[in-house]
Amino acid sequence: MNESAEPVPPKLVQPAGRRPILRLRTYFLTGTIVAGPIGITMYLVWLIVTFIDNRITPLIPERYNPEFYLPFNIPGLGLVIVLVGLTLVGFVSVHLLGRTFFRLGESLVNRMPIVRSVYGALKQIFETVLAQSSTSFREVVLVEYPRHGLWALAFVTSVTKGEVQRLTEVDVVNIFLPTTPNPTSGFLLFVPRAALIHLDMSVEEGIKMVISGGLVTPEDRAAGVQALSQPVAPAPESGDIQDAIASVALPADQPEPR
Repeated sequence: MNESAEPVPPKLVQPAGRRPILRLRTYFLTGTIVAGPIGITMYLVWLIVTFIDNRITPLIPERYNPEFYLPFNIPGLGLVIVLVGLTLVGFVSVHLLGRTFFRLGESLVNRMPIVRSVYGALKQIFETVLAQSSTSFREVVLVEYPRHGLWALAFVTSVTKGEVQRLTEVDVVNIFLPTTPNPTSGFLLFVPRAALIHLDMSVEEGIKMVISGGLVTPEDRAAGVQALSQPVAPAPESGDIQDAIASVALPADQPEPR
């Protein structure tokens, strides 16, 4: 045995640092970001489907209800019945007999003092929002509100018509200024068209920005187009690189490398 060999020092066990904890924290936050929106969306869909099923399914006669013959409930049965019923109503309303029937029903509703006001307002709102030819809520704008120098996000609903446009001296439009984080409430403003700044973001992106309180900011498409349109500088040639390196002077106290 060679006694002159130097003894090997024992290996010390390094204490575990915080790197595994930080890594687990990163994994947890990433999982929350990925699973959070999916879980909340599925929960909201489940609440809507359950709400409709609990009110529509009991109205089905037992002889026509498949849940009466099955040992389990069918989720979404009430929702399917509502969709089929609305489709049938739309199919009937576009034909002559259906138009005559609904015209008779509207004439009866218009004779009721309070009901006709509610029905007329709801009908106009649904026709404006759901009509395919409507351009409402399809443009996002910036408007100075509530004072000069402060900007708020708003949505153009329609072009101002009637008495409001006749009494104003400039061309104005109707905009809806939503509140945060509940965009279903807000203010109706009649703003001159020249006082608005039109944005490239979609209505969905604008609604997300309003609901999140500005935490979710859409990507600036115009900035991306400008960056792509800028010319790329040509790569320097090898001779230019060598000249640039040779022009750099070494410090006086540092000898030139061999």
